[in-house]
Amino acid sequence: MRRKGIVVGFHSAMAVVEDMESGERLLCKLRGKFKKQGIKVIVGDYVEYTKDTLESGVIENIFNRKSFLPKPKIANIDQVVLVTTLKEPEVPFIVLDKFLVLVESASLNVVIVINKIDLISNDEVEKIKFIEGIYGKYYRLIKTSAKTREGIEELKKMFEGKVSAMAGMSGVGKSSLLNAVNPGLKLKVGDISEKLRRGKHTTTTTSLLKFDFGGYVADTPGFANLDISEINPKELKELFPEFREYRGMCAFSDCSHVSEPGCYIRKLVSKGKIPPHRYENYLKMLKEIEKTLQVKEKIMRKKS
Repeated sequence: MRRKGIVVGFHSAMAVVEDMESGERLLCKLRGKFKKQGIKVIVGDYVEYTKDTLESGVIENIFNRKSFLPKPKIANIDQVVLVTTLKEPEVPFIVLDKFLVLVESASLNVVIVINKIDLISNDEVEKIKFIEGIYGKYYRLIKTSAKTREGIEELKKMFEGKVSAMAGMSGVGKSSLLNAVNPGLKLKVGDISEKLRRGKHTTTTTSLLKFDFGGYVADTPGFANLDISEINPKELKELFPEFREYRGMCAFSDCSHVSEPGCYIRKLVSKGKIPPHRYENYLKMLKEIEKTLQVKEKIMRKKS
């Protein structure tokens, strides 16, 4: 009899499937027809499987994905929870903006969590207000501290009943937050490297963790460099919500907001209505993507 499950991880090249009704976990292999067609399952896939022993089974069918995050590969997520910090480590805005662009390109909802706010002194509160003023217009923001438990209940409600992907640079406290939200997870927590002021990687593979209160979260490997090379340079501007808001206001419909005359976006930047750092990061990303394309084209020419 076929049963429905969700892929929560992998072990020895086999998918770990959790039964949607019983919660039982089995190691499942793909039916041969999928291998012949080059089809693979990823974390988050909903599948139909049959048991072949008490602890193993065979995946018979893979349901259509309602969403897909390419890096890291996760299917059927409802939201991406991006954890950032202003101290220990201080996450650069370019990293935050790159991740937001990747999530926007996947057409997924994103929640920004400002963690370790217990480290912020009274003199540094303006930093939080600055982020709230810029990013809070377009994304949900939650301020948290695993130490003081500020924002933990709000975070728990946000996770409940959903499949979420949690990401952020190493050391921002993703595992600590998940332990605070659901102590039963007992995730390993890494220390901050005093020498590099960057976190040590504690999560090495993507897997779905199940909350006791309902819902799943993918605790993804920490990252420092984000690959945006697959994004079309002409589409990058559409991944900035403050640019989209004024779509069609430039003199030219195909304005790239770089040097064209009559660019309304540049006008708004000069007036302070669009944060300069967001525009500067857009230019940096555009340059990075175009440079990567040039390198790829050069390699292709050599091969031909």
